[in-house]
Amino acid sequence: MPEAQTHDKEHDHDRPWFLGHHWENPQQQFEAGKLGMWLFLATEVLLFGGLFVGYSVWRGNHPELFQFGSKYLNTAMGATNTVVLICSSLTMAWAVTAAQQNKQKLLKIMLTLTLAGAVTFLVIKYFEYTHKFNEGIYPGISFYQQPGEKSHYWDKSMVAFARPTWTIPVANVAPDLTMPMSEMSTVAAAATGPAGFNAAALETVEGGEALIHTPTPEEATHAIALEHADVDQPMHHLQDPLRPRDAHMFFNIYFMMTGLHGIHVLLGIFLMGWLLYRANKGHFSDKYFTPIDLGGLYWHVVDLIWIFLFPLFYLI
Repeated sequence: MPEAQTHDKEHDHDRPWFLGHHWENPQQQFEAGKLGMWLFLATEVLLFGGLFVGYSVWRGNHPELFQFGSKYLNTAMGATNTVVLICSSLTMAWAVTAAQQNKQKLLKIMLTLTLAGAVTFLVIKYFEYTHKFNEGIYPGISFYQQPGEKSHYWDKSMVAFARPTWTIPVANVAPDLTMPMSEMSTVAAAATGPAGFNAAALETVEGGEALIHTPTPEEATHAIALEHADVDQPMHHLQDPLRPRDAHMFFNIYFMMTGLHGIHVLLGIFLMGWLLYRANKGHFSDKYFTPIDLGGLYWHVVDLIWIFLFPLFYLI
């Protein structure tokens, strides 16, 4: 056998099983893998960074939307999920240390706890989303309609409920301030109107006339039914005529950002499951722990994103 071929075979025999053929040594492979993970995480930061910018623009220009929408978020569930993710980040860091110290049993326990934390987060988020869906809170314009309703009950911009026209004194009117001026008509102040209206927010025109939307007969019939509806029925509390315009945008942003984060948590579940499977096969040791280390970096970034999402939506 030629001397060069003999040397290559001896060299391959000395190479550890986990070292790729295109790497010279384990250190080079580890550093390259870590650089690749950091580049990937940079793209994740850019992705969520764009969403955070959009959040900031909407909150800066329309703070009333977030003040209104945050009332419908479950702070207790959000706080519980925050604790769950912080604990899972701790167990993931512990798993990395266990792999580096070749503590196989501890490594498996920590990966299992991290996986359990990720699953718990999604289960809590499932119940939180389900509760909102049961109340009729969805992203998009469906936020404004009762389950099974057609959207023609609502005005063209889908942002305000059309109350029926009554001929009522200015002192008893609380107009739907979310309606665009083009959708309003002038009604004269006259007889007594429906009770319970707040006159403080009324905007009047010359002659003591009030601005109020003039709906179609179909809208008027539906409005009267809603006015006498049980306050506990789904969505009734969302039909407040004084709610801010474009209130649905808060929930659009909320579902987009928390939903995208939830997808990353789901990917983390698959990642932890794969790492746990390999740990049970005895693939990791103090000489080879790169997948554990890179998986830990990914999970810490997922946790960090939620640390920002929780106060921005639930607390502020």
